[in-house]
Amino acid sequence: MNARLKFLVSGPGLIGKTHAKLIAARPDCKLSAIVAPPQPENKAFAASLGSVLFPDIESAMAANDFDGVIVSSPNKFHFNQAAACIERGVPVLVEKPITENTSTALQLVEMAERKGTPVLVGHHRTHSPLLEVVEDFLNSPSFGQPVALQGSALFYKPKHYFEDGSWRALLGGGPILINMIHEIGLMRFFYGEIDSVFATASHFTRCFEVEDTVAITIQFVNGALGTFLLSDVAASNRSWEMTSGENPAYPYFPTNDCYHFAGTNGSLDFPSMAVRCYGADTDPSWWHPFEQGKLEVQRADPLERQISHFVDVIRGRAKPLVSARDGYRNMQVVEAIRHSIENRTVAKIDHVSI
Repeated sequence: MNARLKFLVSGPGLIGKTHAKLIAARPDCKLSAIVAPPQPENKAFAASLGSVLFPDIESAMAANDFDGVIVSSPNKFHFNQAAACIERGVPVLVEKPITENTSTALQLVEMAERKGTPVLVGHHRTHSPLLEVVEDFLNSPSFGQPVALQGSALFYKPKHYFEDGSWRALLGGGPILINMIHEIGLMRFFYGEIDSVFATASHFTRCFEVEDTVAITIQFVNGALGTFLLSDVAASNRSWEMTSGENPAYPYFPTNDCYHFAGTNGSLDFPSMAVRCYGADTDPSWWHPFEQGKLEVQRADPLERQISHFVDVIRGRAKPLVSARDGYRNMQVVEAIRHSIENRTVAKIDHVSI
C-alpha cells in the first residue's frame, strides 16, 4: 500500500479551506501544514484539521518534506510560492490564475519544464463530468463545425467579499483575473485556441481600481466567433456557479444556462444540456424542424476530482490535465483582454507582449 502523501496548503481563503478539507478527508493523504498569517482564525482552522500553521512557505518547507503543495493564496503570491515548490522538485497545484501576468507565468513554465516538476493549474471546472458530455457532442456530426458561442458570468458579489479580502478590489484582483480566467479555460477547451479579442470594461458601479463589468468579442483560430458578458455587480443567475449545480453554496437554477454553442448542424445550451440538431437525412434550413433532446450527465464534484487527479500526478500515474503552459496560454488571453480595454482596439493573442 502506498504511504500517505504529505500536503501543504498555502492560503486558507474561500477555495483554500475547501482544498484543505478535501485533503484532510482522504485516507491516502495527510494535511501536514497550512501557510497563512498567524491570526487567531487561521490558527483555529489549522488546529481543527490537525495541521501546523506556518507564516510563510519557506519556513514550512524548511521544517517538512512535502509530497505536494496547493497554492491558493492571493494572486500576487502565486509566482514566488509556486517557484519555491518547483525549485525543490515538489509537485504543486497553483490556483488560477497561475500568476498575475504572462511574463511571470512564462517563467514558471520554463522553470517547471527545466526542473521536470509537475505543475497543475487550478482550473477545476475542467475536471467536471459536464465537460466530458459537452466535448462529445461538440465533436460529433450532430453539432457540425463550430460557428458561434455566447457566454456569461453575471452575479453579485456582496460587500463583505471585498472586506474579507481587500486585495480583490485592487489591481491584480478583479473579475477578469478571478472569474474570467475560468471562462477562458473553458472556451479554449470547448472551441480551441483564441486568435483575438475586443473588450470594453466599466468600474462605475463600485468605483474600485479594478473593473466590475466587461463585454468581450472573441475570434477563435478555427474561425468561430463568440461574445461574453462578465460582471460581479449584476443581480443575475447567468453564471456557471448558479446554473451548473456543482457548488451547494450557490442557489441553483437548473433550467437556465451560461453558454450557448452553435454549429453548422446543431446547437447546445449549457449546462441544461438541451440540444437541437438536423437529422441525418435533413438539409439544414431554418424552415426545417430540429430533432430535440437533452444530454444525460453523471454528477461529481470537480474539486474532489481535481484533488484525485493531483494525487495521481504526484504518484506519477498521470500528467497534469491543465499544465503550467495551459495556465500561461490562459493568461495570454487575459492580457489581450486588458490590452484591448486599455487601447480600445482588437488585440491578437500573438501580439501581446510577454
